[in-house]
Amino acid sequence: MFPVIFLVPPLAAIGLAVVVAAQEALQLVQPQLLPNPSQRESRADVFSKSVSACPGEFCLISAGLTAQLQLAGPGCNAFGHDFKDLTVEVTYEETSRPRVNIRDTKNKQFTIPETIISRPGPSNVSLKNQSDLVFNYEELPFAFWITRRSQPSAAPLFDMRLSSLPPPTSKLIIPDDNSTTLEGFPLVFEDQYLQSTSALPVGTNLYGLGEVVASSGFRRDVGQMGGTVQTMWARDAADPVDENVYGSHAFYLEHRFNQDTRRSQSHGVFLMNPAGADILLLTPPGSNISLIQYRLIGGTFDFYFFSGPTPKNVIEQYGQFIGLPTWQPIWGFGFHLCRYGYYNVDETREQVRRMREANIPLEVMWNDIDLYHANRDFTTDPVSFPAESVRALITELHNAHQRYIPIVDAAIPKTVNATDSVSSLIIPYSLVLTLLEYDPYTEGAKKNLFITNPDGSEYIGQVWPGLTVFPDWFHEGTQQWWTDALRNWSQSGVEFSGIWLDMNEASSFRDGSCGTGADLPKRDLPFILPGVPGAVFMIRGTNCPERYDVKTSGNTTIYDASTCQPELNVPPYAIHNEHTLATNATHVNGVVELDVHNLFGLMEEKATHMALLEILAGKRPFLISRSTFPSSGKWTGHWLEDNFSLWSYMKYNIAGVLQFQLFQIPFVGADTCGFMGNADEELCNRWMQLSAFTPFYRNHNARDTISQEPYRWDSVANASREVMAIRYSLLPYWVVEIVYPFANASRFGTPPVRALFFEFPDETEIYEIAKNGTTILSAPLGHINIHVLDGAAILLYASPAYTITETRHGPFSLLVSQTTSGHAFGTAYLDDGESNPPGPSKKLTITSVSCQVRISGQGSFRIDQKLDEITVLGVFTKPSLVSLNGDAVKDIEYQAQQAKLVN
Repeated sequence: MFPVIFLVPPLAAIGLAVVVAAQEALQLVQPQLLPNPSQRESRADVFSKSVSACPGEFCLISAGLTAQLQLAGPGCNAFGHDFKDLTVEVTYEETSRPRVNIRDTKNKQFTIPETIISRPGPSNVSLKNQSDLVFNYEELPFAFWITRRSQPSAAPLFDMRLSSLPPPTSKLIIPDDNSTTLEGFPLVFEDQYLQSTSALPVGTNLYGLGEVVASSGFRRDVGQMGGTVQTMWARDAADPVDENVYGSHAFYLEHRFNQDTRRSQSHGVFLMNPAGADILLLTPPGSNISLIQYRLIGGTFDFYFFSGPTPKNVIEQYGQFIGLPTWQPIWGFGFHLCRYGYYNVDETREQVRRMREANIPLEVMWNDIDLYHANRDFTTDPVSFPAESVRALITELHNAHQRYIPIVDAAIPKTVNATDSVSSLIIPYSLVLTLLEYDPYTEGAKKNLFITNPDGSEYIGQVWPGLTVFPDWFHEGTQQWWTDALRNWSQSGVEFSGIWLDMNEASSFRDGSCGTGADLPKRDLPFILPGVPGAVFMIRGTNCPERYDVKTSGNTTIYDASTCQPELNVPPYAIHNEHTLATNATHVNGVVELDVHNLFGLMEEKATHMALLEILAGKRPFLISRSTFPSSGKWTGHWLEDNFSLWSYMKYNIAGVLQFQLFQIPFVGADTCGFMGNADEELCNRWMQLSAFTPFYRNHNARDTISQEPYRWDSVANASREVMAIRYSLLPYWVVEIVYPFANASRFGTPPVRALFFEFPDETEIYEIAKNGTTILSAPLGHINIHVLDGAAILLYASPAYTITETRHGPFSLLVSQTTSGHAFGTAYLDDGESNPPGPSKKLTITSVSCQVRISGQGSFRIDQKLDEITVLGVFTKPSLVSLNGDAVKDIEYQAQQAKLVN
């Protein structure tokens, strides 16, 4: 028998998922402390928590490309239990890529399965003597270093020898960070702590190691500004500066300049390990040596080295190893619009209408979690977003050559006993069926597809819909369940063209699981969403109020529950941040979150990509995801998360886009005009212009901020129309650079957005562009300067239209920017822009030499559009005759001052 249910105004009217009647339902249980499933020692008092007493001496007892190491003395048990026997394996998988794998001999430590990240196998032919990179080692204490065969006298690229490192010190390198003492540099290999250190040239040029919003910019601080502690732990945090955020990439590119030869060379280093880690980039005071130190809480040392020698070579080599970026559909390069705060389908439709009235191109309309019923995945709110109304909106978009993308959060709402679910609640009648029947949860629970506590019960966290569970991507049944959920959602009316994956670190707003036997119905809080009146501002992912100081602020409570207590179920070495699922959350076959936390986003991306291949058969899957890991680019693009409407974050936007080029996730961009806070007219004007030259172009902001759609200000509307026309005209260039990385063999895997030193690697003044002098160019509000490098030949769309479909049906133009010697080169790639795998295509090669511009084509794709205009720059003398295919051309304009020829 159902209890009495009181009807209240619809959900959209009050902004709350549930109003709880009883005061006791406002009380959170404290996280239960659960036994560690891996049977690792979790008592902190048995460990010394210092590496100064570690012997650091592994003795080489057998040599060769596969060797055995043995601990040369008693273990120090600094932050775990020492392994006494290790195996070192050195392989040359390519001439440009040696691998050094140091693992525990009995293979007890977690390593990434091939089913998650496929890797090229080693060559059948030994490449050791053909590689420019040489593996060197000493036996006692064991250490290795990597040198260049072509530069035997140069400093090693990677060097673990104690003789190469600075003296140990107990002083703090970074003030107020107790972890930045360098007590010693032993090789430590324990079950919950691994440490290795390599020397670096002092103040070297190092890029990568993310994800991070770095105060130093694209180039990382190895001591110039104090140093860096880069934590590898995917974390839901609103773009804090110099802290870990949503993704983890233990890959860096180092660029070294030789003062004697005046030439530079680059190399790359990648640590294949998903465990939580601190990676330190430091220079001890007064030292002429910098260093990188890896401190890991699990896994093995699985290093890959990339020989370069140019920056582009390094990234290409890394891409060939980790996987090249997924093909993007051509419409993905259009302008996208979203807001967390389009409260109903009519308000969403209104944005589409007003963008067209303002003649500002809109390619894709998005919805945030406003779309959901009770904030639950794969639903539509029956009042504010009725399914048939959503279907009608999407049909309108499709008829106008536009697309629609909804959000999908990683956490799945947990439903409980029907009577308990509603017995103490005052709820809208429309919510009753959602509470009692929610197929994504019930079907997943039947098949045990969710992450568990160590005792096998469901791991229960808390996200937007309240109590939640989390998909276990290691379970073989999860892929089909996920595909079915997405397909059913599409068939219900949300006929998406792509998917936006959010909260997939995976994020939870509580530390730990509710625990086995908790009174769940009384714990489903009335969660107030950000931007709703009465919401408490919190630093997302920490549960602690901003500027909370445990020394001076005392205890703090939110919803009558103490939320700033430390999570006790953590490894003995505490990495700098760790607020998501508990480290003892358990996956199928006993795999624990401690080892695989950083893989969650990648595995969801792969599952979603595979689902879209099935649901949208024959189409290129379009995904944008928050949390990423090496090889995510094979499956998804990325946005730079919850940024702020500040000029500083527009600058960080540039560094973030460059950073993800290194990680082989080139389709990336920031929330234009900022997500949090209020953008003013000038900031939004400039940001809309900047983002037009980043691969992913979306304007998105939060509920409690002022509206910032580009039509809101006349100056922003004008600037947006102008810059979008430029962007759409450049689509053939974008396609060559991103969608079709094979378009030019010499740029195989080359990142499409490149720092200046990628193009001019020997120009030392641009290694750290933020420290250069200022060059002032005229750029009135609404105008952006565009520079074309000489020697380029670029195919353009001559008549940019409102949508990409309409633009592609129009004519072409050609821009040739000759060098002083009259040379230029370029390529273009054309196909239907959507087929997967790609269908017929045409590759165009454009060359300018000896006063002739030639276009040749290969491939069967039919091109019906005409070439309307050709502009040639670098023509310093007016030609007496211009011909096209042997016929004289009369309508020629020559502009002597610009050395420009236009027909």
